[in-house]
Amino acid sequence: MSERIRKVLKDVRSGRASLGCAMKHLRDFPYADMGFAKVDHHRTLRRGFPEVIFGKGKTPDQIVEIARNILSHDGILLVTRTTKDVFLKLKKICPKIKFEELSGAAYYSKKAPQVKKGLVLIVTAGTADIPVSEEARITLELMGNRVKTLCDVGVAGLHRVLDKKSLLDEADVIIVIAGMEGALASVVSGLVSKPVIAVPTSVGYGASFGGIAPLLTMMNSCSPGVAVVNIDNGFGAAYMASLINR
Repeated sequence: MSERIRKVLKDVRSGRASLGCAMKHLRDFPYADMGFAKVDHHRTLRRGFPEVIFGKGKTPDQIVEIARNILSHDGILLVTRTTKDVFLKLKKICPKIKFEELSGAAYYSKKAPQVKKGLVLIVTAGTADIPVSEEARITLELMGNRVKTLCDVGVAGLHRVLDKKSLLDEADVIIVIAGMEGALASVVSGLVSKPVIAVPTSVGYGASFGGIAPLLTMMNSCSPGVAVVNIDNGFGAAYMASLINR
């Protein structure tokens, strides 16, 4: 325990500082320095959810050690963009961990999260966008959100999304996931009175430039109230939606 933490705790016990004041001083502490990673154990205090492991680019052993550290502190774990081989290694330290193969997400929660009242709706333009949708869904559910999904309602058949207007109206926050030209986010936003978080995907032919085309379409939306995250970033969209829903 650092000297600063000891001093703050001493001040709380003696009555020289309130608990709220102590929380303000301690919110940036502590983190676990593992050499190859510095695990932020106060992420939950600041943001409402523990640190999430981005699996791509890390070795299996690194992921397992970071996961072990997070689990020992928070009892909740989310690893995005990982593989089944890594999942099998994680099962050795967390037998109840689950794996969603489409999105490559491994996840576990020691106890069921307290569910928020609001509803987050995930809308995909095509079936090929579902892997990104699944990453968003898992993140949202772990963060305690009510979630519904509406798949394959892209603008090539506009009647499909218009037919689900009542579901759009039911939601408090909407995540729209689309590749190709990415027009669905503007269409949905024009139909509703709530925030829309747009996720461009790398789905599409060559001129979509791996998601650049839908990204630019979404950023240039003429419908107010559309926020845009990075290409294929279902996790980022879900995190933002959960903060709004909170």
